[in-house]
Amino acid sequence: MSILDLFRRKQPVETRASGTGYTAALIAAREGWISGSTGLAELTGAVQSAVSLWESGLSLADVKGTDLLTRRTLALAARSLALRGEAVFLIRDRLIPVTDWDLSTRNGEPHAYRLGIPEVGGGRDETALAGEVLHLRIGCDPATPWAGRSPLSRASLSAQFLHEIETALRDVFRDAPLGSLIVPLPEGSADDMENLRHAFRGRRGASLVIEGVAQATAAGFNPSIGQRSDQLSPHLDKSLADKLLTDARGAVWAAFGILPGMMNPATTGPMVREAQRHLAQVVLQPIADLIAEEASDKLGANVTLDVVRPMQAFDHGGKARAFGAMLQAYATAKEAGLDAATLEDALAFVDWQED
Repeated sequence: MSILDLFRRKQPVETRASGTGYTAALIAAREGWISGSTGLAELTGAVQSAVSLWESGLSLADVKGTDLLTRRTLALAARSLALRGEAVFLIRDRLIPVTDWDLSTRNGEPHAYRLGIPEVGGGRDETALAGEVLHLRIGCDPATPWAGRSPLSRASLSAQFLHEIETALRDVFRDAPLGSLIVPLPEGSADDMENLRHAFRGRRGASLVIEGVAQATAAGFNPSIGQRSDQLSPHLDKSLADKLLTDARGAVWAAFGILPGMMNPATTGPMVREAQRHLAQVVLQPIADLIAEEASDKLGANVTLDVVRPMQAFDHGGKARAFGAMLQAYATAKEAGLDAATLEDALAFVDWQED
């Protein structure tokens, strides 16, 4: 090989991934995306219960104007929005979920996407314009209006606090000598004492101690007087762990728009119904409107999503009273000779109308 061949050889092209993609964010900034000191806050029961309520609520939505927003698609979107703040779907004959994406913007709005489509044998990449992609996002920052933020990332201190408390309690119940005792027994040889230690069953963490009464009383004249077993279990009640755990869970539920009273063991039916209405009207319905707005722009049809009607807490007594009051109001208006326009204005005043 001549020296000129060294210059003729085709050098390999090094391909680098973009630093703004989901994979790069997941690897380099996991704590910033989710929260918690080790990125495990989303694995707690409090977070998963909130995510499940989002999934169930959005999948119940009444969809009009398109057949692409199926219940399975809405559930996938709800989970992605709850844990990441964004959900991306490629528009084809159906909505294809996307796990990894990169985008370019123009005037702060997405212009083109490089998408990672999940497959069993490994994902594939596809490039699409913004009109071919359904990009759902919540909690956007004015500096990055093209990127969403999850409730956990917006309340990272509360999520980290919950994670630390549950981790501490897990370590206590895993390593602490719960139920172990220091038992005073008569003196014996070292071998006999070791055999006694091994004879006890259920020695948690090998922390059960057999203490000779002579060592316990400094070899006094009456070594057996006043002897009692000493408990090694930690006093968790003095650490206020139960109260701190309840407060941390409540803060996380509030970040997801769930009233903490709904999870109270002493809650009642009216409280559960009001919490469901609050979740549907104040939290999930605005998200559903954002989804409907994005779908209307990208699918070329007037799409509407209604979460309040299917998620309403059915209070038959209250509904019957409301229906009776409505009929009485109609009858009174008819007797008073009010025209239809006046009646419609009155109904609109109390927000009793079809949007």
